[in-house]
Amino acid sequence: MSSAGLWMLLALGLLTVSTGLPVWALLIGVSTLFASVGVAGAAIDWHVLMAIQARIVGLLENDLLQALPLYVFIGIVLQRLTISDKVFSSLAALGGGSQGARACAALGVGTLIAPMNGSVASSSALLARLIAPRVKAMDAPRAVALVGVAATIGVVVPPSLVLILLGDAMMRAHTEAGNLPGATPGVMRMVNTQDVLNGALVPALLVLVLWLIVAWWQNGGGKTDRKSESAPWSSHILSAMAVATIVALLAGVFRGKLLAVEAAASAACLLVVASVAWQLLDKGQWRAVLADTLSLSGALMALLVGATTFSLVFRAFGTDRLLSDMVLSSGLAPYQGALVILLFVGACAWVLDAFEMIFVIVPVVAPSLINRLGDAQQASVLLLLVLQVSFLVPPMGYAIVMAQARAGLGSTTTAALLRAVSPYIVVQCLVTASVFARPGFVHLLDAPVAAPAPVQAESDQELERRIREMTDPAGKP
Repeated sequence: MSSAGLWMLLALGLLTVSTGLPVWALLIGVSTLFASVGVAGAAIDWHVLMAIQARIVGLLENDLLQALPLYVFIGIVLQRLTISDKVFSSLAALGGGSQGARACAALGVGTLIAPMNGSVASSSALLARLIAPRVKAMDAPRAVALVGVAATIGVVVPPSLVLILLGDAMMRAHTEAGNLPGATPGVMRMVNTQDVLNGALVPALLVLVLWLIVAWWQNGGGKTDRKSESAPWSSHILSAMAVATIVALLAGVFRGKLLAVEAAASAACLLVVASVAWQLLDKGQWRAVLADTLSLSGALMALLVGATTFSLVFRAFGTDRLLSDMVLSSGLAPYQGALVILLFVGACAWVLDAFEMIFVIVPVVAPSLINRLGDAQQASVLLLLVLQVSFLVPPMGYAIVMAQARAGLGSTTTAALLRAVSPYIVVQCLVTASVFARPGFVHLLDAPVAAPAPVQAESDQELERRIREMTDPAGKP
């Protein structure tokens, strides 16, 4: 019954698409059903399932997850403040207020805000509110595509919560990859979160620059009749201060000067102080912020618990070893096998969010991908890029679905959406192909490796003395 895990994935995907139930509930429900069948059929030792409690406790003690409620709090507060609106207006004003400038401003706001929100779902909710009212003058398909594209920026731009959690998952996957058949342990040092951040930065910047060009080209640079982007100098100064603060905190995490928890706590405290000092939120709004934070944080924690349970049952059936053996025995060249794995990841990401992918799918496929590529840092960046492009493919792409549902930009056809988003997808595919073909692309920011100290050759007299010592330890003549 080692193939039972594949049926678990299929059942999860079908139920996610057809029922509309929360994914965390489906994860736990599917896991419970298959675990019961496995125990009844003697395919699973029920003692293995007793490890669920220890795994959940270990999950909740993870230092990285302490930042999760803080990231959620920041995202919800930003939804209720006007700081992001001011940043959008300032960025659009830099381009003259044209539709092309507003499109680029939408991507700029996404670059600043999405890393602080984490998942595509929360980013879509925030950016739909911020961007959608400003881009209603555009064609509906292009406006929906723009909101969806902006919501995916947090997947690949460091140091977002997605990258931080992926870095932690890749460290475990790299350890498991060293135990697979054909692995060559000791060739590379163990990958860490900082390696993932460094590797993702250059491809992320390239994607952003090309996306800005596409947004300007697609929406035109002509002047607009709307004057909503005009704002006093005080608004532009506040926008500059907000941008500088966010960039400083993100840079601190990226350079390793701040932990993710420290940066999130600092940003949350600054937002609270600014909101109280300028009386931006009243008592009722603060109650709503805290209630939404608890609700969304609880949903994300439930998702992580469900994913942990799902992965335990999946591994108990031995499906992870089955997949690894299938890839290794397929006769495919290493890069061909890696391509098959990435296509499988892309198919799963078509119906799952980033967090669900990191905690359910990545632990299953990442060890084999690292084994095929021989480079954990390259594997990490490829996973991020594939996730990002899958979120943009209509009609099931998560970012497009969320943007269409929440932005209120009107209904549109799948064909029109595909035409609108296809330039962004082409850019993403080109960058992904570059990283796949040129592994050095992700190592441009690696710290230089210290050269080994030169070894001086021993003289004949010294060599003779050492031989005498080894053959006569007592030093007798």
